[in-house]
Amino acid sequence: MTSTSLPDSLIATLPGSSYTDPEFFAQEQEHIFENMWFCVARASELAKPGAFRTVDVGRESILVTRARDNSIRAYFNVCRHRGAKLCTEETGEVKRAFQCPYHAWTYDLNGKLVAAPNLTKMPDVGRTEYGLVSVAVREWLGYVWVCLAENPPSFDEDVIGEVVARLGDVESIEHYDIDNLSVGKRIVYDVKANWKLIIENFMECYHCATIHPELTEVLPEFADGYAAQYYVGHGAEFGDEVQGFTVDGSEGLDRIPGVADDQDRRYYAITVKPQVFINLVPDHVIFHRMYPVSVDRTIVECDWLYLPHVVESGKDVSRSVELFHRVNQQDFDACERTQPGMSSRMYAKGGVLVPSEHHIGAFHDWVNERLGIPQA
Repeated sequence: MTSTSLPDSLIATLPGSSYTDPEFFAQEQEHIFENMWFCVARASELAKPGAFRTVDVGRESILVTRARDNSIRAYFNVCRHRGAKLCTEETGEVKRAFQCPYHAWTYDLNGKLVAAPNLTKMPDVGRTEYGLVSVAVREWLGYVWVCLAENPPSFDEDVIGEVVARLGDVESIEHYDIDNLSVGKRIVYDVKANWKLIIENFMECYHCATIHPELTEVLPEFADGYAAQYYVGHGAEFGDEVQGFTVDGSEGLDRIPGVADDQDRRYYAITVKPQVFINLVPDHVIFHRMYPVSVDRTIVECDWLYLPHVVESGKDVSRSVELFHRVNQQDFDACERTQPGMSSRMYAKGGVLVPSEHHIGAFHDWVNERLGIPQA
């Protein structure tokens, strides 16, 4: 079936090979993950100078650290001498410098080459020229974002602009004071599915009545397949008998003070391409970061963020965590059930999107545009 033969109610998806072809995934790594702003860490994880985290962005390993002046820095995690991986641990802390475990070339927290065996006998080796290669860094919403592109796109347009397009303005997200919230829980999911399947799932609610019984009890409109993200500024309203965004609808935790009255008792979902989901409710924020590993595997880190005193006091956050943890499990199970079908001959030309999913078509167009694939 081709797109020209579809009834008006249906539009075509991407072909199955878009989710299974390693070459297609390599193009996505180059033209999407390595050229866009990519969220890599909660800034509070880098609590003091020398704290670091390594993360894969596209095909590159990136080292993120805090310098002596407390600024966040990011570098390609590659020694300038012979290309060894500088830091092999995912997280850690150094006192003053990073030393390559191969030949002991040593770099300070600003990336400058400060020591190496016999370096004094090589006066023509520039300490900055042969220092670590930096990448662009921004902090926003308490998270660290990096961009590997030589000429990074506008952060305001590509990241903050996604939030504005969803909520109508940037002030609406500022009400949640996400920068100053604390991580009450983090769960890491290893999803055996292509990253696009996860985004497509998050963008629509046609599946909600089928696989999300707990969520539709709290947000009844989701049972009708209402795609809340499609409507600018819309937040799904809690059910009449629901007290909080919890697994059983019971009372939640302390409300974030800045949340406006018209945001109370509502849930807002935001997709920030290519790999961030932001979920806003009155008493906490759920922040997903995806790390595409291969064409059929994606690591997802999910943070539950609360007011600092809620976390510090040891209050029980399990009922609010459990709600979206179940949603995550249900969604990721669905994506893993879908991934094998992408290889089927039946799906060679793709599937279809019903009217409540048509906005996913814009996401597919965006992927093709980023890869330079002509529109059908």
